Amino acid sequence: MQPPITDLEARVLAITRPKPQLLTLYVLYSLAAVVLFPVVFIPLYFRYHTLKFRFDAEGVGVSYGILFRRETYLTYARIQDIHLTRNLLERWLGIGTVEIQTASSSMGAEVSIPGTDEFEAIRDFLYGRMRGGRDHKAAQAAAAPAAADAELAGALLDAAAAMRETASAIRERRTL
Repeated sequence: MQPPITDLEARVLAITRPKPQLLTLYVLYSLAAVVLFPVVFIPLYFRYHTLKFRFDAEGVGVSYGILFRRETYLTYARIQDIHLTRNLLERWLGIGTVEIQTASSSMGAEVSIPGTDEFEAIRDFLYGRMRGGRDHKAAQAAAAPAAADAELAGALLDAAAAMRETASAIRERRTL
């Protein structure tokens, strides 16, 4: 039986596309190229319209592209580090980028999730998953029966008594 989905998980699992502010950001980047506006904007436009995210029980996937399709899927176990990046324009538009790194030989992020306003929720969700899910182990340890604690306390008292007896036997042998 699976535990119920939390609000954080529901919000992240519902994210499948970037926010429209990402297209605005791409327009601003392209305007900075002045004369080369069409050359810069057209690939960014198609990237925005084909960009899709997928969060599931096993990992996270990102895909984009028309002529050259790129699909990347990472399992939560492979994730090594997660970074949030937000430049001045992204902060102004209220979006950010989540960069996911693995132990691969590449210097940059293996997967980037750009153009989302739920970047902190995604980061928290991914950290929770890469550390073993919903902290089942911590929940199980907190719900451990009190009998196990009492048994452990009894074993510790027995060990302490045995150590006292050993210490007193050693003292007696030294005095002889």
